Amino acid sequence: MGIIWKGGTVYTMISEMDTVEAVFTEDGKIVDTGSASDLQRAYEGRIDRIHNLHGNTMFPGFTDSHLHIIGHGEKLIHLDLSTMKSSEEVKAALRSRASQLEPGEWLIGEGWNENHWENPVILHKDELDEICPENPMMLSRICRHALLANSAAMEQAGITDATEDPQGGVIVRDHSGKATGYFLDTAQEFIKNVIPEMSEEHLTAIVQTAVDDLHRNGLVGGHTEDLNYYGGFLKTYQAFTNGIDGNKRKFRAHLLVHHEVIDDMKSAGLDYQEGTEFVEMGAMKIFSDGALGGRTAWLSEPYNDDPENSGINIHSKNSLEALVQKAREYGMPVAIHAIGDKAVEAVVETLKKHPLKNGRRDRIIHAQIVNDYLLDQLEELDVVLDIQPTFVASDFPWIIDRIGEKRLTHAYAWKTFLNRQIPCAAGSDAPIESINPLLGIEAAVLRKSSVNGQNYQDEQRLSMYEAISLYTNGSAYASCHEQDQGRIAPGFKADFTIFDQDPFKIDPEKITTLQVQQTVVDESVVYRNNYRTTDPY
Repeated sequence: MGIIWKGGTVYTMISEMDTVEAVFTEDGKIVDTGSASDLQRAYEGRIDRIHNLHGNTMFPGFTDSHLHIIGHGEKLIHLDLSTMKSSEEVKAALRSRASQLEPGEWLIGEGWNENHWENPVILHKDELDEICPENPMMLSRICRHALLANSAAMEQAGITDATEDPQGGVIVRDHSGKATGYFLDTAQEFIKNVIPEMSEEHLTAIVQTAVDDLHRNGLVGGHTEDLNYYGGFLKTYQAFTNGIDGNKRKFRAHLLVHHEVIDDMKSAGLDYQEGTEFVEMGAMKIFSDGALGGRTAWLSEPYNDDPENSGINIHSKNSLEALVQKAREYGMPVAIHAIGDKAVEAVVETLKKHPLKNGRRDRIIHAQIVNDYLLDQLEELDVVLDIQPTFVASDFPWIIDRIGEKRLTHAYAWKTFLNRQIPCAAGSDAPIESINPLLGIEAAVLRKSSVNGQNYQDEQRLSMYEAISLYTNGSAYASCHEQDQGRIAPGFKADFTIFDQDPFKIDPEKITTLQVQQTVVDESVVYRNNYRTTDPY
């Protein structure tokens, strides 16, 4: 038996401003759309109930195209340092948490960002040792491409001043060659590898915590990369299928598969888009460079504020090519993290040399600096760019010092991508940024810094329709689900995000005042804002 959804504004996202009066769903899918009276007449014998929207505004369900679901759950339960405005504030929070720890227990903090501090100087391990000498400490930077560790953590990892840098990583040292406790990109694994492994039950609880929060923010799905970090592929995959069981929790999790566990996926008998109804395999994930915040994104010219440094290539040319070839042997698309223009260039050249020929679709994640040559190349490739609109809000104005005025023309160029008809999808990269898609839409439309309130690169502003499309049509296209997700049309999944206001009819400056009233997955209301407690629907 089915449901009629009516009594509000329903945007289909098939085209700009396209609306329908009502929607009929059955067995988790959209059967038909049209006028309420026509639908009630046509499906009279199959209607179980009427879902009154009470004047609210319904969209196809929003999907975050790039995040780390377990990482987001960890941020919710660990010490959150992301809002702190000084190193002293961070140290005070660490002292408070350290006082609560058992002997030997790890102190884990998430999200520090020195660019938002009054004095942007990286903390030294000696400062961390003063706060927490006996308990090992790991503090992940906001970008998750760098971390801080104290001496206790370094001793457990066997790190000394003589330890060599790994490929694609740096153990930062002072002028005398002593390790400072600051680890960049692949060097982070020295510390992460000695953190006690979480149980499957604990991982499952973290998945559930994260998904509940995603629902509260109107998200029906997310494309996430977690499978290589929490005790192996099988345990992490099982945590997802346990936590998103299709009964107590419904959420469309599309799992990118890190190249180091791709063989584990195959051994489990899984392939691209296979899994359960709500947890499926995605593309092979590869990192090609680091991040701009830690100056590890791979640039074609040196950093403006660090002239001896052009960033880090995680893989050699031959290594990157071998990984893409392996994906092709499995018939899989790749999703490659590439922030700097040199990294994007290496990825583009590799994808051109080894094209995917089975209708599946590659992704380049971030693509924050892309020059004219690369834009021409991207137009010719069947590739989706996973962009993070909120990076504009959090990276300006400090990014100008990092890359210089000259490169701004080719940085965070979302409008240029769309004008060139290069497909894009939008995500948060949570826990790096907030999962709230309204913040992403605001950043895409206004280009306003959350640091100083100024607007940047007005020529790159998106329309409201373009911004919302990134979370509906864009995310569906990126995961090769454009035939059944991202629109309100017959045959599509009955996944909806319902707001109390119409974003097309309010001042864009007020977009974040919208409230999620309901989140619907598979025809089930998975989150309700209790805006009408007397009406169950």
